[in-house]
Amino acid sequence: MVDSNLSFVRSEMLQEQTPPLAERGAVKWMRTNLFATPVDTALTIFALLLIAWFLPPMIRWLFIEAVWTGPDRSVCSTVAQGGIQPDGWSGACWAYVNANFNQFMYGRYPIEEHWRVNLVGIMFVLLLIPLLIPKVPYKVANAVTFFFIFPIVAFFLLVGGWFGLSYVETPLWGGLLVTLVISFVGICVSLPLGIVLALGRRSKMPIIKMFCVIFIETIRGIPLITVLFMASYMLPLFLPPGVTFDKLLRALIGVALFASAYMAEVVRGGLQAIPKGQYEGADSLGLGYWQKTRLIILPQALKLVIPSIVNTFIGLFKDTSLVTIISMFDLLGTVRQHFSDANWASPQTPMSGLIFAGFVFWIFCFGMSRYSIFMENRLDTGHKR
Repeated sequence: MVDSNLSFVRSEMLQEQTPPLAERGAVKWMRTNLFATPVDTALTIFALLLIAWFLPPMIRWLFIEAVWTGPDRSVCSTVAQGGIQPDGWSGACWAYVNANFNQFMYGRYPIEEHWRVNLVGIMFVLLLIPLLIPKVPYKVANAVTFFFIFPIVAFFLLVGGWFGLSYVETPLWGGLLVTLVISFVGICVSLPLGIVLALGRRSKMPIIKMFCVIFIETIRGIPLITVLFMASYMLPLFLPPGVTFDKLLRALIGVALFASAYMAEVVRGGLQAIPKGQYEGADSLGLGYWQKTRLIILPQALKLVIPSIVNTFIGLFKDTSLVTIISMFDLLGTVRQHFSDANWASPQTPMSGLIFAGFVFWIFCFGMSRYSIFMENRLDTGHKR
């Protein structure tokens, strides 16, 4: 019997309809992120006005009025279209960067031997990229090649003196080459050494714990400039007569030890964040100290402190500029060294050179930061629903 009060019964469902424009696409994103509240709206408008005021002059100075080629500083006092501005000020002097590009990259490394540096760079990229991509197989073989075989091959190629290669002394090295060498060695040494120091500081053996505490607190208590100065000028005073070390090697040791002390505290923070139940669970399985540490504790601890580890790496990469204090010239030091070049002494060259150096540093640091975010998202499985 049909209810007389029932006027309509739906026999089929309506098809899906497109959400309103205000609830989808770019409009929804702007409403959510830029104009959600009156305060957000005011801040967005202020930011847009600031960009509109700052961006056009910057683009005009960097690109439109910039000088890209030329033999000397005379081209940097003119506008790209020709003619001198009333105040004598033109755009960026990229001609200065173009003329000194090889020295910014290689320092005073012999021009005819640049192929050796290029070959090392190609090997570095070809080994690093598969190591960073999770799905690429043979990670163990790749890691062994990258961290152990590659440094030996790079040493013989860059220094020379063997296999018919001419010897190139390290005082001739400079520019981006020195920056990458110091940062690569510092990163590869500081992480494992920092892990050992962090474990030693948490050790129950008094001598090991005291040694690690003294080392970490001493290194962290002095600036890197002091470490480099002592490694370069003070260390030879304590060596036996006739015994000496290459200045670059001393800088590498100083930077690696300095970074390892900071890395130790980063790793120790991760170790302290691991719940006690993880240790007890490992003990209940009958695992020894090293098995427990390698299989359970360290993987979790390192995952927790990935942002801090990469932050230390970025700081180390930028701190390579401090080797100028021991008369070594990385990228920034080489750029600054050419400010006194009479052929390019003009108001535009210092700013152009510093912007170029800053952009190169930013590329590497931004790359490390983005890969850190990628690894965080990939390893963030503990709280996914």
